Amino acid sequence: MMSVIEAWFMDESSSDQRLPHRLEPNQPVSLQELQKIGVFYWKLNADIYESDPELQKIREDRGYSYMDIITIHPDKLPNYEDKLKMFYEEHLHLDDEIRYILEGRAYFDVRDQNDRWIRIAMTKGDLITLPAGIYHRFTLDETNYTKAMRLFVGEPVWKAYNRPADEFEIRQKYVQSLKCR
Repeated sequence: MMSVIEAWFMDESSSDQRLPHRLEPNQPVSLQELQKIGVFYWKLNADIYESDPELQKIREDRGYSYMDIITIHPDKLPNYEDKLKMFYEEHLHLDDEIRYILEGRAYFDVRDQNDRWIRIAMTKGDLITLPAGIYHRFTLDETNYTKAMRLFVGEPVWKAYNRPADEFEIRQKYVQSLKCR
């Protein structure tokens, strides 16, 4: 089931990262625009994630063999403040980042082909894939809570490479792929 995810270009404010940071006037970003930079999205029924045939099909089709669940909240995540700072540091991964929001809300920020920040609002039932090599960051909204499934092809790789990381082959491949889209 495809649905519309809410995304927009961000302002340059350095105030609280958990605020929406919309431009005035708001400049929305469509799902098609996200797909052009390699970001893919599904809307699923998070209430049945343990037995959801649609999630199973996505996992099988895309080879997501590993899964775990993380709860991000001051009472649930050790070193919460440090972890949130680390997640919000601009970085890339050598593998796709796949996240499925089971409860709560959060934001993924991604850089577009012109290096502008796009904020993607994630809510319950949202599954997103960020391509390997894209600069991005993650934060919660003002509710300070999300429970998310993390999916991987094979063994999980948690290593993040903070910007600048343009020397990585995966970054160069990603930038090249933008020219071909």
